Amino acid sequence: NDTRGRLVMACMTPMAPGMRISLAHPEAVDFRAGVTEWLMVNHPHDCPICDEGGECHLQDMTVMTGHNHRRYHFTKRTHVNQNLGPFLNHEMNRCIQCYRCVRFYNDFAGGKDFGVFSWHDHVYFGRAEEGTLESEFSGNLVEICPTGVFTDKSLKRHYTRKWDMETAASICEHCGLGCNTIAGEREGILRRKNSRYNPDVNGYFICDRGRYGYEYVNSPERVTEPLARTQSGRLEAVSASEALPRAGELLRRGKVIGIGSPRASLESNYALSALVGPGRFYHGVSERELRLLRLVRSILEKGSAPGASLQEAAKSDAVFVLGEDVTNSAPLLALSLRQAALRRPEQAARAEVVGGIHVWDDSALREAVQGERGPFFVATPGPTKLDDLSAAPDRGAPDDLARLTFQIAHEIDPRSPRVSDLASEAGARARSIAAALKTAASPLVVCGTSCGSEELIEAAANLAWALRASGTAARICFTVPEANSAGSAMMEGQGLEAAIEALAKGEAETVVILENDLARRLPHEALDRLYSGKTRTIAIDHLTNPTVERAEVVLPAATVPEGDGTFVNNEGRAQRFVQVFVPKGAAVKEGWRWLGLLQGEQSGSHATAWESLSAVQTALAASAPYFRAVPEIAPPADYRAVGQRIPRMAHRASGRTALVANRTVHEPPPPRDNDNPMSFSMEGFPGMPPAALLARYWAPGWNSVQSLNKFQIEVAGLLKGGASGQLLIEGARASDGRSSGVPSYFDRIPGAFTAHEAEWLLVPAWHIYGSEELSIHSPGVRELAARPYLALAPQDAARLQVVEGQTVILVANGEELRLPVSLSIGCPSGIALYPAGLPGGSASALAIWARLKAGPLPAEGVAAGASRAGVRAQSAEGAGA
Repeated sequence: NDTRGRLVMACMTPMAPGMRISLAHPEAVDFRAGVTEWLMVNHPHDCPICDEGGECHLQDMTVMTGHNHRRYHFTKRTHVNQNLGPFLNHEMNRCIQCYRCVRFYNDFAGGKDFGVFSWHDHVYFGRAEEGTLESEFSGNLVEICPTGVFTDKSLKRHYTRKWDMETAASICEHCGLGCNTIAGEREGILRRKNSRYNPDVNGYFICDRGRYGYEYVNSPERVTEPLARTQSGRLEAVSASEALPRAGELLRRGKVIGIGSPRASLESNYALSALVGPGRFYHGVSERELRLLRLVRSILEKGSAPGASLQEAAKSDAVFVLGEDVTNSAPLLALSLRQAALRRPEQAARAEVVGGIHVWDDSALREAVQGERGPFFVATPGPTKLDDLSAAPDRGAPDDLARLTFQIAHEIDPRSPRVSDLASEAGARARSIAAALKTAASPLVVCGTSCGSEELIEAAANLAWALRASGTAARICFTVPEANSAGSAMMEGQGLEAAIEALAKGEAETVVILENDLARRLPHEALDRLYSGKTRTIAIDHLTNPTVERAEVVLPAATVPEGDGTFVNNEGRAQRFVQVFVPKGAAVKEGWRWLGLLQGEQSGSHATAWESLSAVQTALAASAPYFRAVPEIAPPADYRAVGQRIPRMAHRASGRTALVANRTVHEPPPPRDNDNPMSFSMEGFPGMPPAALLARYWAPGWNSVQSLNKFQIEVAGLLKGGASGQLLIEGARASDGRSSGVPSYFDRIPGAFTAHEAEWLLVPAWHIYGSEELSIHSPGVRELAARPYLALAPQDAARLQVVEGQTVILVANGEELRLPVSLSIGCPSGIALYPAGLPGGSASALAIWARLKAGPLPAEGVAAGASRAGVRAQSAEGAGA
């Protein structure tokens, strides 16, 4: 009987006490149907050939509103599409002008090369001119777009309909943040990766390396069958029944050591340590990197400042980034920090504007803020893409940045050690930063291992502890380089140098190397020492690399989507990745499964030590207090929902028969899974699974990713299926950072950096495309990867008498490398930046001293262009790589 009702826009109408809302009123239903019809006026109606077909939000809305008849018979508006690079396909004729793409790309992700053009119903979303999108988060447009304007170009190369994919919950293996993903496969080919919502970690988004780096799984360089070295010295394919006895013979011949890996799972690293025995397991990183990782763990475990998740980082109202180019080393953290930069101005806007502004009214908040930013400080050796958030970025050598930070901590809490010989200008800068940070309610300190400096990490800890002691709710966030760097560092063991020393002393003859290319981590001279004498190696890996090529026996390891295991991310959160599909190679197995078989060969029993994932996890949990919770972070293999397994395929899938219809009419039985409560079919529980097993988003009538809201308790809130992952390091979180007494401040303050006459400090520059070992095997990532270069300050280039593009000869670690020079205005004098993970370059990913000398001049007219193409413009504006 309400006679005052009226149509209102749901997304623009605040809730009020006593308000009555009808979604089913005939007038509202008719109006929604009319809106859908308007949206379809210019749409090409190309669902049968559209890449978005089957998970399109517009398609869902059209069906829901009953719009099944076309009344518009006039000429449709058409657009010309753009080439936006190797990641995204562009089809503007499907656009409904929702503005979601520019809202995300420009407002949320901070992009500057994408926009909206024209007016009325001729609005065009794209670039001013064709070219690769510059944002590291552009791939999220695939999921953000409610139609098929932006689709996955990598999927287009091996396209299959979404409902025919086998999917499972996975964890990104391309950095240490542990972003949650959903991997999709069909017919033994990994087809795509999408983001998987996790309210504690990556939220709704992933970076482009995480989204498009998956194609290493399909690489022609995959090791898909066992290899053994013949008498002629060649590696040749053999059966598993031949390879295992050969490996067992090597294991029984003499003493054995194992070299683990920060890109292998917890289970695989533990299985290797169990195979070789106590004191004979070595971490697959240098002793220096291992010390850095253990220092980070100690600070998170014992310090007064709690570690910050990605979502907690986004809620900070002041940020101090120390030594890390996070956009390239931990991309999604950069996305969180961009939200943190707006936090304080938005809080002020809500408090000061008459009537206040609702927290969801983003457009009004941005209008009130007018581009204002909260306190944001960047102190790094070279330019970064976050420099645009900082009024005056600080540049310096790692030691100088550590000294500045130690002094900032002292200015906040005088009990923290003081830098007695700090220059007056740096002292004034320290007081200015300290004053800004002290006014914040929840400041954040960000640091990491990229610079290879323990003093830098200790200075970051002092700053966070001083802020905590001053009464703020400060947090600290560390970045680590690889997917399981934090997890492997929790295990007992020494660094690579100790392994080489043990071999040199004759303490071992056989080395088992787990998922680790040592050529990326050791100089050539150290590698030669490792392989000298009687050393024989057994390699377990999934890609051909120099370490695999020098092994006696090679066992094919499963990649992350092909196996089960656990990674521990930078904040100490253990997360399970679930096998998506059975790999094509019948012999491909997880590293821990191969190592269980090797134990049987070593003992002569020819059995496996680990029959299932739960068996190795039980042993892992008993091995150290850190790992007690590992078996509990996901449902066990015998878990059933209403007596049923969780299906990997959608109920709409064409079925197993369709997969082999061109070969046989007989339906093959699905593979058995003894490690997970999931089935390799569409049969199983159709409802909502536990969050750790969430493999797709679908609800009745909602085929698109928009159905995610059906899985959440509230939008941007917790999942109804519980938590996905568990913190193994509680530390200060347990008491919310409250502690009594004075923090145990670090007091190892380094001396001021002094440039050497004939040497430069080499500092690695991380690149989102190219620095990471696996993603470089994906065609799109490889296309955008940085080429070799050496970035120098202009004054250093003048001192060396080289020009942009000229070759410099770099001598470090006993190696000589020729690189083109790139001038970097933001680079401090005495420092040279080089791309981390550079193929064929210095194996050290940490700062070292090196000699430089001028090489030949560049060819006429080639130098500047070639250098800029390789470095992608290291500039004063901090464009970065």
